Amino acid sequence: MMLYPPMSDLVEKVGSRYQLVNLVARRARDISIEAEEKQLPLEKKPVSTAIDEVYTGKLSIEDME
Repeated sequence: MMLYPPMSDLVEKVGSRYQLVNLVARRARDISIEAEEKQLPLEKKPVSTAIDEVYTGKLSIEDME
């Protein structure tokens, strides 16, 4: 089974697996909280959205600091 996007591509964008996991977890939590506060339904799971943001370059370590 091939994962998309590839883990190696995501790690290259962030620096390490540890940073990637922390970045995605923090962003997913923010997405979930925001959706709950605004009573918005989510089309995708928050983790999937956060991973897509990292892969497309919309989210980086500098954004979360």
